[in-house]
Amino acid sequence: MKALVLERKDELSLRDIPIEETLGPRDVRVALRTVGICGSDVHYYTHGAIGPFVVKEPMILGHEAAGQIVEVGSAVTELKPGDRVCMEPGIPDPASRATRLGKYNLDPAVRFWATPPVHGVLRPTVVHPADFTFKLPDHVSYAEGAMVEPLAVGVHAATKVQVQPGDLAVVIGAGPIGMVTILAALAAGCSRVIVSDIHEPKLAMARTLGPVIPVNVRNQDLLGVVKRESDDWGADVVFECSGYPPAMVEIFDLICPGGKIALVGIPLEPFAFDVSKAQVKEARVESIFRYAHVYPRAVAMIASGKIDVKPLITDRFSFEESVEAFDLAKAMPPASVKVQIDMPA
Repeated sequence: MKALVLERKDELSLRDIPIEETLGPRDVRVALRTVGICGSDVHYYTHGAIGPFVVKEPMILGHEAAGQIVEVGSAVTELKPGDRVCMEPGIPDPASRATRLGKYNLDPAVRFWATPPVHGVLRPTVVHPADFTFKLPDHVSYAEGAMVEPLAVGVHAATKVQVQPGDLAVVIGAGPIGMVTILAALAAGCSRVIVSDIHEPKLAMARTLGPVIPVNVRNQDLLGVVKRESDDWGADVVFECSGYPPAMVEIFDLICPGGKIALVGIPLEPFAFDVSKAQVKEARVESIFRYAHVYPRAVAMIASGKIDVKPLITDRFSFEESVEAFDLAKAMPPASVKVQIDMPA
């Protein structure tokens, strides 16, 4: 089948690649309709690796996806051909200890699309477990369905830090994950969200998402804004979504006594963790890795209108323009947030 293939670092091609996928009793075959480009896809393109995951042979990219079911396995009764769906891209080992404890996102044996050596879904069809495939209501578009994957990260973060109604939150970084985290925090009950970044167009977009206070840290003091908005108390929760070590150093200054921190962005290098500052405030730190048990809630919030992801979809390309789409995502202009690829029907 024709697919977008990462041949090696810095080399993409749109070409035929042999893929054979047998449909099991609890599987569905999905025709892809929309696939989003994630930062991890771009990182494999530009670096050829993320931590221990190294691209050693050609790999199909893409894991933020929605499509239409074209075939179901003999034991699948809850889904049928023609259903519009989004798919959770990580498939854990059902017998693993992590899965049995309900923490399947932490299963070391998880097979995650577009994570070497597992192929992604920038291709016509994929076979996927029915248990990780979720119906989209008729009024939810494929483009919105493909946004469920990044949104799930933000919802998982807001859930883990137990956002309370009326909380003041800080989101560091207004990239795609920062934006969906803003939406998740507001949906969970935050009264206001202060968001920091260095790109004015992204901050301008963030301002349109609700009661959001943008802070351009090139010329504004984030700590000063947090003190002003909290009567010098500090934010109830801080979501670190940049993965940028210098930005992460400040997190314990921003938080209030007894506040909570979600480490969402993954830094490419270690950063200084000031234990004494954390202890003095009894700050609770939660580490976020993907998500678990979140997809149905994320779909429900989009379907109800509680969360609107449409403004975040800034750039769309056809499947034939996939290489150009990745080159744009690699440069990522300040006004761009989420790049998506429309697959042929």
